Amino acid sequence: MKEQRMIGSRIKGMRESKSISIEVFSERSGLSVEQIQLIESNSQIPSLAPLVKMARALGVRLGTFLDDNEDLGPVVSRKEDQPAGISFSSNTASSHNDLQFFSLAQKKAGRSMEPFIIDIQSSTQNGYALSSHEGEEFIYVLEGEIEIFYGKRVFKLAQGDSIYYDSIVDHNVHAANNSEARILAVVYTPF
Repeated sequence: MKEQRMIGSRIKGMRESKSISIEVFSERSGLSVEQIQLIESNSQIPSLAPLVKMARALGVRLGTFLDDNEDLGPVVSRKEDQPAGISFSSNTASSHNDLQFFSLAQKKAGRSMEPFIIDIQSSTQNGYALSSHEGEEFIYVLEGEIEIFYGKRVFKLAQGDSIYYDSIVDHNVHAANNSEARILAVVYTPF
């Protein structure tokens, strides 16, 4: 929970260190001034799409918001050392409340990919908020079944299935059949 509260502070610190006003940051990121203020004050934890937009506007990689490590060599993630997960949510993407992200490379500096294990809780929602951002995503289902809304298509994946897609297309990942699931996701966002 402490990590979730640090995201907004890190974003604000980076923005201020680059002498970018909140109005200019809003224009560059495409987010409203009000939404940025909520995020920077740690009142709202954004979903992945706004985080990607803010990273692009600041000229940093997405993982910069989640870590501050400088290890340039290989990074090994041990199961027993897995850090606490982070949930992303916002008023406009309430469906992200059921996603718990566990970073697998938070100690690797200068990385281009963001690998995560994501636990997806069951959700009884009928409507899922779609999001989009620059880059690509690869998902491999470790446990359970998931459903992915991708543009106008719906893909249902079971354990052992995978999907690779352009994340600029509106999409949403959630557990299928009101169940729980666990996935390996690798997100690439250019900056």
